[in-house]
Amino acid sequence: MTLNADFLRKVVVQSDTLDWQPSPMTGVDRRMLDRIGDEVARATSIVRYAPGSAFSAHTHTGGEEFIVLDGVFQDEHGDFPAGTYVRNPPTTSHTPRSDKGCTIFVKLWQFDMGDRTQFRKTMVDELAAPEGGVATATLYQDARETVTFHRLDAGATLTSDASGGIEALVIDGALTVDEDVLRRHAWVRLPEGMPLHAAAGPQGAQVWMKTGHLPYAQAPTV
Repeated sequence: MTLNADFLRKVVVQSDTLDWQPSPMTGVDRRMLDRIGDEVARATSIVRYAPGSAFSAHTHTGGEEFIVLDGVFQDEHGDFPAGTYVRNPPTTSHTPRSDKGCTIFVKLWQFDMGDRTQFRKTMVDELAAPEGGVATATLYQDARETVTFHRLDAGATLTSDASGGIEALVIDGALTVDEDVLRRHAWVRLPEGMPLHAAAGPQGAQVWMKTGHLPYAQAPTV
């Protein structure tokens, strides 16, 4: 399966317009944003756990990165409430579940295969003092990518001309990118050489962003 797999083109997805698709586990559904592969896939998705649902134990051969959007995600390593950013690099394993239900934004098979840096962060705790109505946190950075979190006041602008492409998820509020008004949980991906110029809506916005990573996009190796 391929979905939004041309990384040379701009993609905008209002995720709330997508149908939920069942995963192999009952009670765990997903909205697919981009994908190369079938059940083993380089994938970007929004995943919903119904209350009491669980996924079987598994190893992330290609790594897993996620944000908890609402509710509480759980595994044997602890509870991960809304606003938590998690990196589980290649070779890590867990048994995910959610007792009361949750929604996460998750990226699979998008790691450097030699990366072994595992951590969790509460994103708002990492924010620096705001400048020009934008408070920014650098969540992770290496030679391949930079991952950031931004909290924008109403009308504030967020810009980037980072090389290697740009990807952003609106966690809360609204963001206008060119002619597109991105609602809560909307996702945009800009190819190499296309800068980001975005303005927050009247309620402000919270935005997760990744830059530099698109030249490394490829199908998973199994």
